[in-house]
Amino acid sequence: MHTLGINETLHLHNTDVENGLTHSQVSDYQEKYGMNQLDKRKKKSVFIRFFLNFKEFMIIVLLIASAVSYAIGEKTDAFIILSIIILNALISTYQEIKAEGSIASLQSLTAPKCMVMRDGEKLEIDTKYIVPGDIVIIEAGNSIPADGRLIEAQSLKIEESTLTGESLPVDKNTDVILKSDIPLGDKFNCVFSGTTVSYGIGKFVVTAIGMHTELGKIASLMTEEKNEATPLQVKLAEIGKILGMVVLLISAIIFGLGIIQGRDIFEMFFTAVSLSVAAIPEGLPAIVTIVLSLGVQRLSQENAVVKKLPAVETLGSSSVICSDKTGTLTQNKMIVQDVFTFDTSAMDELLLGSVLCNDATDKIGDPTEIALIQFGISKGYDKKTVNSAQLRMASLPFDSERKMMSTIHHLENVFISYTKGALDEIIKRCDFMIADGMQQSLTDEYKKVLFEQNALFASKALRVLAISKKYHSKMPSDLSFTVIEEGMIFIGLIAMMDPPREEVYEAIKKCKLAGIRPIMITGDHQLTATAIAEKLGILNTGEKVITGSELNLMSDDVFYKNIESFSVYARVAPEHKVRIVKAWQSKNQVVAMTGDGVNDAPALRMAEIGVAMGKVGTDVSRNAASIVLMDDNFSTIVTAIEEGRAIYSNIKKAIHYLLSCNMGEIILLLLAILFNLPIPLLPVQILWVNLITDSFPALALGVEAKDSDLLDHPPRSKSESIFSDGLIYKIGIEGLIIGFISFVVFIYGLQFDLTVARTMTFLTISFSQLIHSINVRSDKSIIFVKGLFTNKYSLLAIAISSLLQFFILVFPFTQKIFKVTMLNPSQFAIVFIFSFIPLLIIEIYKLIKYLAFEKK
Repeated sequence: MHTLGINETLHLHNTDVENGLTHSQVSDYQEKYGMNQLDKRKKKSVFIRFFLNFKEFMIIVLLIASAVSYAIGEKTDAFIILSIIILNALISTYQEIKAEGSIASLQSLTAPKCMVMRDGEKLEIDTKYIVPGDIVIIEAGNSIPADGRLIEAQSLKIEESTLTGESLPVDKNTDVILKSDIPLGDKFNCVFSGTTVSYGIGKFVVTAIGMHTELGKIASLMTEEKNEATPLQVKLAEIGKILGMVVLLISAIIFGLGIIQGRDIFEMFFTAVSLSVAAIPEGLPAIVTIVLSLGVQRLSQENAVVKKLPAVETLGSSSVICSDKTGTLTQNKMIVQDVFTFDTSAMDELLLGSVLCNDATDKIGDPTEIALIQFGISKGYDKKTVNSAQLRMASLPFDSERKMMSTIHHLENVFISYTKGALDEIIKRCDFMIADGMQQSLTDEYKKVLFEQNALFASKALRVLAISKKYHSKMPSDLSFTVIEEGMIFIGLIAMMDPPREEVYEAIKKCKLAGIRPIMITGDHQLTATAIAEKLGILNTGEKVITGSELNLMSDDVFYKNIESFSVYARVAPEHKVRIVKAWQSKNQVVAMTGDGVNDAPALRMAEIGVAMGKVGTDVSRNAASIVLMDDNFSTIVTAIEEGRAIYSNIKKAIHYLLSCNMGEIILLLLAILFNLPIPLLPVQILWVNLITDSFPALALGVEAKDSDLLDHPPRSKSESIFSDGLIYKIGIEGLIIGFISFVVFIYGLQFDLTVARTMTFLTISFSQLIHSINVRSDKSIIFVKGLFTNKYSLLAIAISSLLQFFILVFPFTQKIFKVTMLNPSQFAIVFIFSFIPLLIIEIYKLIKYLAFEKK
């Protein structure tokens, strides 16, 4: 449409400027083209979401265990296992739906209403009822509801960063553009859905609506769900497979031993089921889900909405953050940073000129003009007060050819025109200046000083405006540029920028300390990007800045090879972001990519973690992302990464705890088989320990306070096993201790009878595991250094589980279900003494390591 003239465009859509479409035309077009709205991605039903939770390997193993238990008559065991699986699925489904509800509240990309001409009348309608051919009237602050060809434009500027990534508003006009194949950002006679009017007024004829807009075309690429497994899901699947193999191996060994010992085949099958139940941490899936849910809730309080539970943990393994500059690293508003005048007496005139020669308010208008208004307010120059003293009589709007605007004001017996604009144009039209408290000639020497000062500001990536004025003895009848904007008096320069957020400085430091590489990606010019990146500490010695055009000339092989040398990307297009993500992923890095515009959506989906903006983000970008920042703040990402690391650390502690406890149960059963003794624990007793006794302490480990050194080391590798750092050996040794002391108690109890022996063993393994949770709270520090009372939930969990254990012994109906009996005081004493042995052994070992480390 940009190559067509205004009349051609109007004729093509059978409409006209004055009257717009008729109501009958609108009805026909609505039937033909449909509604002006984006297609909503088809969501999975609650039913489908619920059952997708059953595809995890560990869940499948548990389902098999439940079925086998039912088949051999252990219906209670089967019911308990199935219940915990269903609970896990319900929690996960609820959290996902809850997160979507939070996102739904942000669905505000397109303007809800707009002004159109229909049947010669100006009407306000819902944007979804717009059709091609409608004449839409726009002004500062309006969102553009559809794509269109401009037919009127008065000082019109459109903020198009959602589509192009360009942070500054684009000047628009109605001129025909002859070249057909040009980038979106160069179509100066067109407007696009989802962008915003920052300055001026205009009219356009709608040429495309809904999914046929530029916004819709990108949205159509986002229909597929991203199904790549997160690092945590991979590791839990790894645990499930290992446990599955362990169960099969141990069952085969036990079966073989039983046949050699001449035991009954049914008894051995029953024993194999007991071992299967002992080997599998039935509560782990639910505990992981609950810990992730708690993390999601904590992040929501930190202004981060997580759409999918595993995304929280994935953030913790992020090694590269590719961040937009505008609004995420910076404040997303222009702020005056510096001024220059030849004389301090000119400062008042500079403030007056910047406030009077201005069409913005302190909130609405061109970002540059808003900055001037706010600067004036900070110095005591309120626009309303100043305007009432010097009434505006006329104005000459800004245009891209003159690069300036002027306003004329009446002050007592004189008229004053103020002009602001680019220094190189203003200075050509100034003959005088203010210096030493008086008006003087603006000589070449003074002009040289101004250009040097301008260059100094520019080197700091500051945007510079020049302010000048001219006196008129009467109101000019001729408002031509030559009358108003010639022979002016130069006042001064005002330099401004979109400055970095204060909290981002510290966040970048934390990133680097944590081994995370921050990367800046922006549509701004190279000079601006470089200055901001250096100021924030993103760009350091030896690192490079590359532009989109330079990237276009670089092959993938060369780019991938040199990716680690680039810290800043300037003047980039949407496809560049996708290349950047792919390049880092080729280095086996976990990439977090931020974005707010439609153009960011493909890269957000490709990155392991897509981070969309809640305030200025588009629906398309939010739908493509894993996490939405409600405050659009880079430092919130770093907070989320720290939370992600803490969650992974706590989940690893829960896995450590549960598997070492399960290993203790396996060792106990193996020892009994090897010594040709009865089974010391029944399946229902093992299930109680695994699901009830162990689950509360495991959950308490999931809310363990963050370690202070979480961001003091690099992120873990994607290929790193969850059993790294010697965890597999710790699980084995701790399980051996728990299993052995329980076996000793079982042998002691057999002198009374089998029921007493099983009851003593049941209590010993339960209490020893509860106390063992204290060990697992820290791999490094002994509990007295860590602090016994620093996790009140841990002590509460131990107390609750202990009470439940006694509850089983007290009531006849629970005694019958669990096949236990009340013990005498001496038997209880043996249970408690042996239950503390694992704690003492492991804490003494940690103390020796701690003292050895202190000596170093």
